[in-house]
Amino acid sequence: MSTRFRLHIQGKVQGVFYRKSAQNHALSLNLKGWVRNLPNGSVEAEVEGSLEDCQAMIQWCRQGPPLAEVRDVAVEEILVCGDTQFIVRK
Repeated sequence: MSTRFRLHIQGKVQGVFYRKSAQNHALSLNLKGWVRNLPNGSVEAEVEGSLEDCQAMIQWCRQGPPLAEVRDVAVEEILVCGDTQFIVRK
């Protein structure tokens, strides 16, 4: 059974390879969804998969890649939409 979460990640999360690192980590967990930069300097992502894998991804997002300085991650459970891959949105 799949679940889906929307994440809003704040802090120093742009220009630090956050999106690509998040994509790589999501793929390693077999998650589907997407990640993108927002104009306000934050990052938004939606992750879909097993609850255990989504929780692992949320935990990773709280740290991010080595150059990131994550201040906050807001998490919201949303409806599953059946994505077939995990992409970086422009």
